[in-house]
Amino acid sequence: MAVWKVLDRFLLLWQLVGLLRGDSLSTKGPNGILQTNGPVLPSSTLGTTPGHPVDVTTVLPYLSKCPSAGLCSKLPPDCMNCMLHSNCVYGKDASFNCTVKPDVQCTDENKMEQKTFQITMICRFCWQVPPTEYQCKETTKCKTVQCPREYFISNCTALEHVHCLGNRTFQKKMYCNWTGGYKWSTALALSITLGGFGADRFYLGQWKEGLGKLFSFGGLGIWTLIDVLLIGIGYVGPADGSLYI
Repeated sequence: MAVWKVLDRFLLLWQLVGLLRGDSLSTKGPNGILQTNGPVLPSSTLGTTPGHPVDVTTVLPYLSKCPSAGLCSKLPPDCMNCMLHSNCVYGKDASFNCTVKPDVQCTDENKMEQKTFQITMICRFCWQVPPTEYQCKETTKCKTVQCPREYFISNCTALEHVHCLGNRTFQKKMYCNWTGGYKWSTALALSITLGGFGADRFYLGQWKEGLGKLFSFGGLGIWTLIDVLLIGIGYVGPADGSLYI
């Protein structure tokens, strides 16, 4: 036991001597300069250089839609946060309390800057606004010339200046309404003049019917007369299912 105590005291004394000499914290390099043995702290933090702070400017995405120094009540919905609620009478004017978003500047009628204000709008949900106040995605994967007329489900979004309740993006049932560039007048003229050779059907992209009329001489004239009538009333249209121009 006495031997172990002597060894412990010797080790403790050796550590104290090392601390006084600085061996545990630093050493001398080949050129005689004192070097640190411990962990070296980075000279920069988060990519910044000491003495040169980085100017980080974050441009908020909605600011491009917000006019500067305009009337607060005329700002688009993307520029403000409003306490909207459905406790209003549908179709009637209703007032709501709003606050401008960060970095948005606007004024009242007296050109005084303000942060909180009221807006007045018609009480209605976004999916209830008229077609002139929303925009929908069109599709070319449906046929317009069809009975009954075909429809599709489209994703629609209220226009930027329209104030309304609920989600600004919604779904609507839309009738197929697109055109491939075919003219009704051209199709009718071809049917009258060159219908016996299937020119009208070829123009509309209906190659099988066109070949049938060509080799049968317009069904001996009967098919030609029928096509003139069907194209004239718009019953026969382009093969891609689009509308005439």
